Amino acid sequence: MKFMIVGKGSAEIEAGALPSQELVDNMHAYNESLAKAGVLLAAEGLYPSSHGAQIAYSGGKATVIDGPFAEAKELIAGFWLIQVKSREEAIEWALRLPVPPGAEGIGLDVWQVFDAADVPDDSMPAEEREREEVLRERLRATTPDGLRPEG
Repeated sequence: MKFMIVGKGSAEIEAGALPSQELVDNMHAYNESLAKAGVLLAAEGLYPSSHGAQIAYSGGKATVIDGPFAEAKELIAGFWLIQVKSREEAIEWALRLPVPPGAEGIGLDVWQVFDAADVPDDSMPAEEREREEVLRERLRATTPDGLRPEG
């Protein structure tokens, strides 16, 4: 089972403040423990919303809204994608995350990632399942920098 642990933003993060070296060191240690346990698939911090955009829909049309966005506590500061055996294990890992000084309120969300393997074989047409597997295989063949390997 895949889960995404989503770290919430704060006014300080939105203002571009960097975390303390102690928190950075603790996050590196946490990420290393995930990797050593063999459950880490990805982990990244995100720039403040001033570097991003939102897409809003109305009347069947899309509109781009440039950041920054108003509600810092509703924004995402980073994420971890992990593969574990259960929701409980995902929560256990989330509870080990270093807590930033002064953190109050909801700081993390833990979401199960929907996977095509979760769909019963009889509810997805074989052609669609095959397309999904071809895409996933192509993604596995890409290098970490997002480029397809030569050859």
